[in-house]
Amino acid sequence: MPGPDQLPAWLHGHWQRHRRRRRQAAGDEPTILSFTGYGTTTWVRVLARVILAPGEEFVNGRRLAPVIKDGVRGWRNFISPPLAFHQVDVEVAGQRHTVRADRNGIIDAVIPAQLEPGWTTAEVHVAGGDSSSVDVIVVDETARQGVICDIDDTIVVTALPRPLLAGWNSFVLDEHARIPTPGISVLLNRLLAREESSPAFYVSTGAWNVAQTLTRFLTRNLYPLGPLLLTSWGPTEDRVFRSGMQHKHQALERLSVDFPDMQWILVGDDGQHDPEIYASFARRHPGKVRAIVIRQLTPSEALLAGGRAAETRHTTPGVPWIYGPDGAALTLQLEELGILNPEHGTGSPQAWPQSVRTEESESVERLQMDFPLFTQDFSEADADG
Repeated sequence: MPGPDQLPAWLHGHWQRHRRRRRQAAGDEPTILSFTGYGTTTWVRVLARVILAPGEEFVNGRRLAPVIKDGVRGWRNFISPPLAFHQVDVEVAGQRHTVRADRNGIIDAVIPAQLEPGWTTAEVHVAGGDSSSVDVIVVDETARQGVICDIDDTIVVTALPRPLLAGWNSFVLDEHARIPTPGISVLLNRLLAREESSPAFYVSTGAWNVAQTLTRFLTRNLYPLGPLLLTSWGPTEDRVFRSGMQHKHQALERLSVDFPDMQWILVGDDGQHDPEIYASFARRHPGKVRAIVIRQLTPSEALLAGGRAAETRHTTPGVPWIYGPDGAALTLQLEELGILNPEHGTGSPQAWPQSVRTEESESVERLQMDFPLFTQDFSEADADG
């Protein structure tokens, strides 16, 4: 038997093994759920998840039934058991590599490859199941500025107490019901428009189970599409609850290693820990942070978030801090500091990968089929009438 510290992880693993046996007996198949990866012209980081699910519900790692595919209830993302330590093949640039998932079914593999900057795809193959295409953004080696952005209360208005936030966002809320923070999508697009090859990364303590839902939220609300750096659901080897602060610290450190010549604009909110995490990163990496942009929560939002973070703006000499309640206020201050050009128009998102464009086209076709009277083109006679 494990010790007290390891008992939650042991019980969680035992429960997952029981679920896998039941689903395998029911005929479920290994299925790859693809997430957005990233890399450079010499390597890529492929991110995906391998689970057991009914084969007829998925094609290329995406659910077939529109009512499920659109995430009407987020808990559906959690009902499929992961395949722990399952072996899969990853094909990038014509070369195939064998990798293994972790105990939560997460595939997080760095693959050497010679690639051109821009969007590309990696193919993930699992024995006994379908293959899946994984979108990967290849960052140009000349890129010198990137954006790292928090999700909850920064790009999404949550208005929920922290103890309920993770459960509500994961199990109940879908991307149609999530409320985008006013002006933040415009702000992020303008920041990335300063340099054509600038990447955006979204760091959150949310679970990988909701990665596809969050990606659809970003697409539908015109946020720049970029990799999500999330966490695994369930206890770790030494604690019942994962440390959100530790995850964000590790994610920022890894990005600083992956892109050593990049200078970062860090975007978050003042509910609890973002300012502290960003200030710590700026102190550890002098010259690597161009600015820290903090969305100020309303008093009610701050109360639900568990309070405001401690004052940290004076702990990072040379790094400007920008505070504001929404994207418009933050943009104005960035213009005053010269980080954004006030005469520069709003930039469009970096071209989305083919999978996103295909999925949106399929959604339009479904709407035209389901609601022909409301989506048909008006004739000239209709216009004249």
